[in-house]
Amino acid sequence: MSHHQQPNNPLHGLTLENILTQLVDHYGWESLGNKIDIRCFNHEPSIKSSLKFLRKTIWAREKVEQLYLDTQNSVWIKQ
Repeated sequence: MSHHQQPNNPLHGLTLENILTQLVDHYGWESLGNKIDIRCFNHEPSIKSSLKFLRKTIWAREKVEQLYLDTQNSVWIKQ
């Protein structure tokens, strides 16, 4: 899809690495692993291993993306 086909996509222009990094910065690995219980967040977590898993596992990626959107919405509402 080109840029013009996604005017209402709040994730447009964000990489999965950027989304994950922001979530880790905001929550930390332990809290992130509690919110989304996947092994790559709870056992020797790293951005690299998590990205590898999330790129292969659609349901997990969707949970991460939804948590990012929920987090952005709650932070935006509080400001």
